[in-house]
Amino acid sequence: MSSIVTDRGVVHYEVYGRGRPVILLHGWLESWDNWLGTMKSLSRRYRTYALDFWGFGESGKQGVGFTVQDYVEMVSQFMERLGIEQALILGHSMGGTVSLSMALDHPGRVQRVAVVGSPIVGDGLALFLRLAAHRFLASLAYQVPGAIPLGVRLFSPLLARDWKTWYKMFERDLSRTTLESFHYSIASLRKTDLRPQLKEIQVPVLGVYGRADRIVDPGQGEVLAQGTPLAQVCYFQRSGHFPMLDEPERFNRTLYEFLDHQP
Repeated sequence: MSSIVTDRGVVHYEVYGRGRPVILLHGWLESWDNWLGTMKSLSRRYRTYALDFWGFGESGKQGVGFTVQDYVEMVSQFMERLGIEQALILGHSMGGTVSLSMALDHPGRVQRVAVVGSPIVGDGLALFLRLAAHRFLASLAYQVPGAIPLGVRLFSPLLARDWKTWYKMFERDLSRTTLESFHYSIASLRKTDLRPQLKEIQVPVLGVYGRADRIVDPGQGEVLAQGTPLAQVCYFQRSGHFPMLDEPERFNRTLYEFLDHQP
């Protein structure tokens, strides 16, 4: 386990492999090890860094911001502290929204961007996530013992093919999440609308979306493709919100083809 100290708290991360740097960013109510299988695959040719966002996993949880923009600055500080001038950025769900925002706010640091099941605009989130963006409802759900785990467990078979394994990770990650990070991060994501800025992204972008996604509308892939000059979008017919878990072989192959491509 590794960590660095930023101006807003500790950032925990894990490293695998050698080669060109790839930074992997997790989604809402997740942590770094949702990327473990992907990291092991990429480690043959890449040095992968998987981060825990502030408020999640093992990173700092007190006295920091929990918005998409805060996380953009967290990634920028992380790269600066480790001396990473440029990197390939890969993000799942909220992490993908942060990745695209990195390419907009810090274009010199980003070589390529890959997003997985990521919302481009907050309206693309499922209804229960949009409801969680309301402070009162988030507080109510968070404070009722067992309400969120039970609801998610009932819903889990629709989220991932190996839902039992995924649910164990979710249950652990939720136990390490504060109400502030639970609410403010999803509230920020709900307000996000990258459509007016997508045309400014000048690096290649890969979008991977599962046709059976119940968390983020797969149609967000079309929004990405239509607005981003150098974007390509792949749809995984047998995947939900976690293509890297549902179809790992195809996902890793698709990712390698994108990352390895040289103009």
